[in-house]
Amino acid sequence: MEIEVRDLAGLGEWSAASALYRSVFGYVEPEFGVSPRLLAALHENSGSVIGAFDRGELVGFCYGFTAVEDGVIYHYSQAAAVAARAQGAGVGRRLKFAQAEAARRTGARTMRWTFDPYALRNAHFNFAVLGATAIRFLPDYYDDGSSDRVLVSWDLSGHVPAPSRSDEVVAPSDGRWSAPDPPDRVTLRAALIERFRAGGRLVEVTRRGEQAVYKFREADR
Repeated sequence: MEIEVRDLAGLGEWSAASALYRSVFGYVEPEFGVSPRLLAALHENSGSVIGAFDRGELVGFCYGFTAVEDGVIYHYSQAAAVAARAQGAGVGRRLKFAQAEAARRTGARTMRWTFDPYALRNAHFNFAVLGATAIRFLPDYYDDGSSDRVLVSWDLSGHVPAPSRSDEVVAPSDGRWSAPDPPDRVTLRAALIERFRAGGRLVEVTRRGEQAVYKFREADR
């Protein structure tokens, strides 16, 4: 593959990104689509609208926007989508690093996004590949009954927190998902909520045999 990663511009590219997004996630409901006009607005107003091309064909896309909490600016990455034929080729990583560079240009020093805490492949990418830290548990984030998420923060300065006391949450795993059986999921969910409520920060999710291991450290002082 000959991948080029760059900002998207113009109705044709914004529309192609919208179509790719719906295709990758299997959305057929119009309300779950991404408006090309929204992407145009983000493009002009300190957002990120970035595509990955393979010999001219759009095979990856991400978008986000500038946000603020307690007076501190960060960049929120709303979504990233990679075509099936391009998955596993490092496209997602290149998109994320390009988005990080766009975030730095706005003055942001961190980038945030959410992901499904039970999806082990996503956890590996966010923690082991990027080095992000999960700072908050968001129960049923999309209010649809099945969308628990964790909010991660990625330090764009390269700062590595000093080691601190850590503990673990362990759950059964089928290799792709942690706690795939409903009773186990209820137990894991409660344990994760409690760790975050106590001030823990999730920094790693690994497999140990047929188990998923969630490693927490204390919040930065």
